[in-house]
Amino acid sequence: MSRSQFSRLSLCAAALSALAIAAFAIAPSRAAEDAVIIPAPATAMKAEGIQTAVLAGGCFWGVQGVYQHTAGIINAVSGYAGGSKATADYNMVSSGSTGHAEAVEIKYDPKKISYGKILQIFFSVVHDPTQLNRQGPDSGTQYRSAIFTTSDEQKKVAEAYIAELNAAKVYKKPIVTKIGPLDAFYAAEAYHQDYLTLHPNQPYIAFNDIPKVENLKKIFADNYIEKPTLVSNAKVTN
Repeated sequence: MSRSQFSRLSLCAAALSALAIAAFAIAPSRAAEDAVIIPAPATAMKAEGIQTAVLAGGCFWGVQGVYQHTAGIINAVSGYAGGSKATADYNMVSSGSTGHAEAVEIKYDPKKISYGKILQIFFSVVHDPTQLNRQGPDSGTQYRSAIFTTSDEQKKVAEAYIAELNAAKVYKKPIVTKIGPLDAFYAAEAYHQDYLTLHPNQPYIAFNDIPKVENLKKIFADNYIEKPTLVSNAKVTN
C-alpha cells in the first residue's frame, strides 16, 4: 500500500474517531501490536567503542521514539535501508517499489547497553516480528521486519536469538524478521526526525507509538529514560 507524505495523517483521521481517542486516553497501554515479555538472548557480543545497529520494524516514527527513550543510546536516526541512494526518498519509498525498509540507525554505547538488549527491546516492545510486510495500519515491504547487520558477530547474535525465541514459542506464529548485511543507511528527511516527541498528540502517534514507549517504561524499567535523546541534540551523528 503506497501513501503520500501525509497519508498516515489522513488514514488516522478516517480510522480514529473522537471515541477512539477517548478510549485511548483511558487505556494508554494498548497499542496496535501488544508487547510480549521475552527472555534475553543467550548469545552475547563483545564490543568496544560506539557501535551501530540498524533495525526495521514498521513505521520509523515509533521505532526511533522507543530507542530515544532507551538508556545507552547516543543517537537514533530515522531513515531507509535495503535500497539505493537514488531512491532513498520518502515518497518513492512509500510506493513499496524501491527495496528500502523504513529503518532506524542506532548509535549506542556497549558499556551501557548491549546489542542483545537492543534486540530484546526490538522483539518485545518495538513491533510484532511475526507480521510479514506490515505493522499496525501500515502494509508493504517498506514496513517489513528486518535486522541489517554491520558485522558477522551481529549476524550471529541475531540469528541465534531468533532461533531461541522460535524454539521457546513466545509468539503464536514464527518470526519473519529478515537478517542481512547493511549495505548503506540513508537518513530520512528532517521532518521525520524526532517525530514522536514533536507530535505526541497526532492520532497515529498517540494510538500506535506512544504505547510502545509506555511498554518500554513498564517492561524495561532499568533501560528507560524519561528525557528522550533527540537527533537535534545528539553529539554523535556519524
